[in-house]
Order: sequence, then C-alpha cells, then structure tokens
Amino acid sequence: MAFLKRKERTKERFSLLLLDLEEYYFEQHTAYHVTTCSKKERKVRGSFKVCSRSVIFDPEDVSEPILKIPLRDCKKIEFVERESNPFNDPRPSVISISCVQAIYIKESNVIAPYRNERGAKKVTFQLEDWSKTEDVVQTFLQLHRASCLKKLGDQTAMIAAILQSRLARSSFDKNCFQSVAEKPHMECAVDMVLPLVSNPGHVCITDGSLYFQPLNGYPEQVIQIKLHRVRRIYKRRHGLRPLGLEVFCTENDFCSDIYLKFYKTADRDEIYYYIATFLAESYMLQWQRGHLSNYQYLLHLNNLADRSCNDLSQYPVFPWVLADYSSPQLDLTNEATFRDLSKPVGALNKERLDRLLSRYRGMPEPRFMFGSHYSSPGYVLFYLVRVAPEHMLCLQNGRYDHPDRMFNSIGDTWKNCLDGATDFKELIPEFYGNDCGFLENKRNLGLGRRQNGSLVGDVVVPPWASDTSDFLQKHKTALESQYVSEHLHEWIDLVFGFKQRGSEALAAHNVFHPLTYEGGVDCDSIEDPDQRIAMLTQILEFGQTPKQLFTTPHPQRITPRFHNMTRSPSSNSPVSDLSPASQSEDSSFEDLTEESRKLSWANIGNLKPISRHKIHKEAVSDIAVTRDGAAIFSTSQDSTLKMFSKDLKDFQRSMSFSNMALSSCLMLADGKTVVCSSWDNNVYFYSIPYGRRQDTLMGHDDAVSDMCWFDERLYTASWDSTVKVWQCPYDSSSNHKRSQFELLAELEHDAGVNTIGLNPAGTLLVSGCKDGAVSLWDTSSYTPLQQVHCHTGTIHHTAFSPDSRHVLSVGADSCMKVTDVQTGMVISSVKAEEEQRCFCWDGNSVLCGGGSGDLLLWDLLSNTVTKRIPAHSGAVTAMWMSELCSTVITGGEDRQIVFWKLQS
Repeated sequence: MAFLKRKERTKERFSLLLLDLEEYYFEQHTAYHVTTCSKKERKVRGSFKVCSRSVIFDPEDVSEPILKIPLRDCKKIEFVERESNPFNDPRPSVISISCVQAIYIKESNVIAPYRNERGAKKVTFQLEDWSKTEDVVQTFLQLHRASCLKKLGDQTAMIAAILQSRLARSSFDKNCFQSVAEKPHMECAVDMVLPLVSNPGHVCITDGSLYFQPLNGYPEQVIQIKLHRVRRIYKRRHGLRPLGLEVFCTENDFCSDIYLKFYKTADRDEIYYYIATFLAESYMLQWQRGHLSNYQYLLHLNNLADRSCNDLSQYPVFPWVLADYSSPQLDLTNEATFRDLSKPVGALNKERLDRLLSRYRGMPEPRFMFGSHYSSPGYVLFYLVRVAPEHMLCLQNGRYDHPDRMFNSIGDTWKNCLDGATDFKELIPEFYGNDCGFLENKRNLGLGRRQNGSLVGDVVVPPWASDTSDFLQKHKTALESQYVSEHLHEWIDLVFGFKQRGSEALAAHNVFHPLTYEGGVDCDSIEDPDQRIAMLTQILEFGQTPKQLFTTPHPQRITPRFHNMTRSPSSNSPVSDLSPASQSEDSSFEDLTEESRKLSWANIGNLKPISRHKIHKEAVSDIAVTRDGAAIFSTSQDSTLKMFSKDLKDFQRSMSFSNMALSSCLMLADGKTVVCSSWDNNVYFYSIPYGRRQDTLMGHDDAVSDMCWFDERLYTASWDSTVKVWQCPYDSSSNHKRSQFELLAELEHDAGVNTIGLNPAGTLLVSGCKDGAVSLWDTSSYTPLQQVHCHTGTIHHTAFSPDSRHVLSVGADSCMKVTDVQTGMVISSVKAEEEQRCFCWDGNSVLCGGGSGDLLLWDLLSNTVTKRIPAHSGAVTAMWMSELCSTVITGGEDRQIVFWKLQS
C-alpha cells in the first residue's frame, strides 16, 4: 500500500498502532517498571505513556516486551507515597495499578500476535521525575472514569472533552520556527491523520512553512513542511464532515506528506486558501513560462477553486475556445476561428445581451443578468449522459431529457449557447481529454427518437473533424494554440479572477444569480429545516461559481512568435510593446547569442572561481567592466573607485572623489568613461584615458544609491525619494560643464529609492524602495504603471527578466518576489533562509549573492535552491555577469572581488 512507502520518522518500537481505534496518546514520562522477586527489587527503565484508554510501558531494553494495560481492566489506580526514614535512603512515590488483564507486545522484539495475560495483577511504576507522580495518577483516574462509563458514546464524549481541555491549555511552541524572521499567520488545534490512528496537536502556518506540533511529541517534536515545496493540496471529508486537509510535496505520488483533521471547517479553509495562494503563484509562473500547458493550468485552478469531479454542482469548468463548427477545415491561424475569451458566454451575442440587460435594469434587488449558470449538475450530465446514464436518471427522476434537447451535435450546442434565451453553459475537461467515450453511444442506450425520426446516438462532430477522436485531438490543439494562450487570462479573470464579482463583473456583463456565489446565503442561519433543505437543494441544482482565486488582473501567458497569425493591431502601450510578437526579427547572430545564454544558464551550477583579489578596505558596492573585458572597475564603501587589469591580474588605479562611500558604478557605451554615484549626493564622471575626474553632477538632496544608463540618458536613484532622469550627450574627449546636464524628469516615491533597473529595450524602469515597494515606470512619458508593496523591508536589488515580462526583487525580509509587469501581480514569492543582496537571472533561474557569502542558484519554477557555491567570507554585495553569461564577477563584505568562469 502507498502509505507504507512513507518515510519513517522514528526508529523506536512504540507506534500509534499499539493504541485502540479512536484512542489518543497524550504524554510520556521516563519511568521504571518495578518488580519484586524473592524480596529483591528489579527496575526496568523505559517510557511510560499516558493514553486515553490504556497505560503503555515501552522498555529501553528491546528484549523486554512492551506492556499495555487497558484502563477498563484496571480495578485500582493509586498514588503510593513512600515515607522517608532518616536512617535509610529516601524512597520515591510510585504509581500502583491493580488490574485483571495485561497485554504483552513485541516479546523478544519480534512482531507477533499479542499475548494477553488474564488474572489479578499488581503493577508498579516509578517516575524518574518524582514530582509529577501525583499529577499523572490524577490524569489516569479521570481517564479511568471515562473508560468505565457504560455507554460507548459517553466514554467518547468524556475523552474528547479531556482532549480539548489539554489542547486549550497548550499552544504551538514558536521556538520551533526554523527562522526567527518567520511571521505566524494562524494556529489551531488539529489531529494528524495516519492509517487507523490520529495524533492530536497544534498546526501553525507562517509566511514560510506549515508546522505540526504533536501534543505528545511523537514521532517528532515538530513536523515542518516548507510552503515552497508544496505541489498539491486537497480538502478532504473526514468522518463525512468537511474537516480534512491533505498536503503533497510531489506531483505524482498519491501518498501525501501530511493529512490533518481540523475541529472547525473555517480553520481548515483558512489554511487551505493561505497555502493555495502560494500554489497559485507557483502554477502561474510555470504556466506563463510554458512549463504547464493551458489544460494543466486550468485543472490546477479548478482544484484550487474547490471544483471536483466528485461534485457535479462544482464540476471543473473549461471554456469554449472555438467559434467555428461549420467549416470543412479548422484554421487555427485565423483569429475569427476562436471565441472571444474576454466575454462570458452570455455576452457573446450582442442582441441577446441587450435583451438581458433591459430585463436586468427593470429587475428588483437582488438583480442578475443570467437566470442560469455556466456550470450545473444538469449541464455536466447533459454532456456525459452517454457514459453516466444512471446519474442522469437519478437527477431527472428516472427519465432522460427530451431527445431533441439532448447533446446531439457540438455545432448545435454551440449555436444554442450563442442564441438561446437561458443557455450560457461552458464546457467540461472531457472536451480536451483523450477519451471520446462521452461523445459515442457505445452502450446503445435508448436515449429516444428525435422529431426528425432519427435515434439519439453518437454526437455529431464538426465538418473539420473526421470522427470523435479526431475532434478531441484538434480541440486539444486549439486549447494550446497561440491565440488561446494569449487570451486565456481574460477568461480566467471572468471565472476565477477579479471580474467574477463586484463592479468589474458588472462592467464585464458577468453577473449571475446571488445564490451561485460563495457567501450569497448562509444555510446554517435558516432555522426552518424544510426551508434550509429547499435552499440547499436549489444551490446544488442551480450551479455554483468557483472560489475567487485572484482579485487583480491575471497575467498574460508568454507565447512564442508566430508570424502567420491573422490578427488585429495590438495596443501601443509600453506594456503591450513587450509582446514578443511586436518585436523585430532577430538576426542569426542574436539567435546564436540567445542559444549561448541558454546553454550557459543550463550549466550555471558549474561556476568555478578563477582568482580572488582583496583590493578595497570596505565592502564592494558595485562592479563595471569595459566592453573588451580588459579592465574591471569596482566601487566600495571605502569611497574609492578601483581599476583592475584582467591581464596583469592586479589593480592599476585607485581614485577617490570624496570621503563618502561610493554606491554604484557603470561604464558608458564609449568604453572610456566610468560613472560613479556617491553617498555625498553627487554623481562623478571619470575619464579612463585621462585618468581623472571629468565632471560632477550635483543632482540630489540625499545619497545617490543606484544608476542606469540608456541612449544618452542617465537615471539616478536617491534616498531623497526620487529618481531623476538626465539628458547627457556625453563625449569623453570634451570637457563638459554642469549646465550641459539637462533634467528631463523627476519620479517621486514615498520612500528612499535603493535600487533601479531598466528593461533591455529601455522602455521601462523599475525602482525598489526602502519601504518595500516596487514601482514600474514608462520611460517615454515618465508616468507610473504599477506600484506593488511586496516586501516588508528595504529592497536590495531589482531587475527585469530578459523578455521584460517579469521583475524580480530581493529585500531585507529575505524574500524573493516575481512581479508580472503587465498586471502588477506578485506571481511568485520565495522565503529564503538568508537575505539575498544581489542577483542575475534569466527569467527561470536566479544566481543570488546571499548574506552568508555563498552564491545560491534558485529554480523559480520549483522555488528551490539547486546549488550552493561557497564564495565570500561575508555577504555577497555586488555581482556582474557577461553578455554570454559565461563569466561572473562578485564582490563582498570581505572586501574581495572574485572572478568566476563557467566550466564546461
């Protein structure tokens, strides 16, 4: 069985399987089993376990059997206090148990049937900590009373009360957190469910981990599951009640990492949706990057939104993606072939929508646009009647639907969804699967005769499909097509996202009956049982809107470039310009360069240090390299700019512009000028040929923290809460004056700006502030596009992905956040074990400089560290990577710069 493959957490002989069904293990004490033979006292040391229905003693000597005494078989449990004689050694108090049965388990340490020994017997135990003896006896007396009650229900109720009292008097020990920086979200009492047994304790979820702490400390003091490792999470019914939660850290294994049973459904749901947020981010990034298909991503979203194939009122919902069911050939390069995914089915036909809106405006509250839902048990079985006929008969009181209203033709069903007054249904996952059985009447069911005289048989497929199998194959291809990939996020907004409710739903014509929404009615508040059952039946039969997963616009998928797609012109906004389809053709040289980069990143874990050089007196703050790679410049908090010769392997020049720290440096395109920013509020231009400072830009009221350069424009960030843009037509051969720096724009922020970065095209700027906010700016109009408060502390570094779709930021909160440029949504969040100070990345993998001095290689798609490379003896504070990603230079708090080369 699968659960037997579970990694063993303990090696001891005791197991919860030694308990009776529905029995709990409360606590353990180190104790001695005391026996007397021929007036000689013998003590066997072991673990004395207090359980809800028994006493269990597990000897340390594995040759001795485990002793179990059922409390129902105990006649007397007493605390025996031994008086101390001043002339003799003090005698400790003991626990004396008189019983009529004892059970011996694992005799000679062999798994075998238990040996029951019946008859009057007196057993004595001595706790190693004498002071607890009386308290343990009182606990046993209470549990003994419960075990001796006549009715099993009364026994169970009393034991449950004792358990709840113990749980209420204890709480999760936060000293067990892996990191002191972790922030708890919530904690509550739960049972960890294992085959045949349950183990009570407390669950605590933080911003980085899920913890379970058993009340009894078994099998470990605490069990930790890091949230970034979670791959799947499911709500479960336990004892026919919605109290279970199962967490998986693998994609394919059907044995979970932990199964928890909560005492309140609300507690279960809160933890489920907290973890689901992390999962949704993980799935979203994988989907955006093409590591999940559209089909897989929709299945994940349905699961996270409580849709299940076992619940017909919440069956997974999939979109109609095609609008052409009449052509002899399916043209997936023509935009007209596809359904408009930005509109719900009810809004696809304008004439019908106008009639519905007219009715909506004259409707009393609560108003709704559509009188039926897009997913309901009736609609699901409408599609599946050929494979689930008994379900249809059950739903419709032993009858099939009228033959002409059944699922006879895919094209006719689509037409009715467009034109029908009350038909707004979407599709189900089977339309994109591999089993065409639901489209064929293989069982020769008597589904009736239509008005035209024909029998209801197989579903008629469109002319462009040769048979049902061909239809499914082409339909799957359509779901994964470029058009659907580029527009699927719009449908997600309607069904799972921000257009599901409120004003956005109203504007999108996406308003259904209030009963279909979660929280639309509280059935538990209806006192009349008949009314409550009627309301619940109506909800189940009418259909339910999925759980809302996103409250902001969903990011678009990153799609490859296809030039044969017939399409309308795209928006000319800066964000739209980032689409790969709008970029110019790559040259063969650029294609080769891109392949070289991919190859380098695929082997980035093979970085090896070539040389180390301590050339500064304080931490290195930034690194710049000439175009030919011959000279390396570094700035430091020791206020100097150093020039290092790669060929001579020694530093050649040292320049100081003031007595304040230099925060960053960059090389101008002419290869002859280095620009340095300083904590003295100034920017300095250094001429390499002349070996002197050439100009000074006094542009800020506080320290200049970072800089960027693009197309004769200098962007300077400062702790004075601004980013300034300067026109600098720079010629290193001339002597520029202060007046020739023209201030083009001043970008205001709410806090000091610590880092900035430009996308490769220079059309977008990202800034990271001391208050944890990431801001995106349009560099053509200098207007803000997004502001996302995604960190709880200072942002150390931020940069665009090579395709400009995402921004990665790292901060003092030890978090790495990936933000979608188009929507401003944080689509991936990783809590690291240490601060990440600087990084380079390719959109999927990140090479980080950590606070420990190591280089960490992160896989963002799995949120895991795949390689840790020792680098510096202090935090890594600066990093430079060559264009082909094969050479890296790092600087650290240890005042060293280290040269790295990718080893093939």
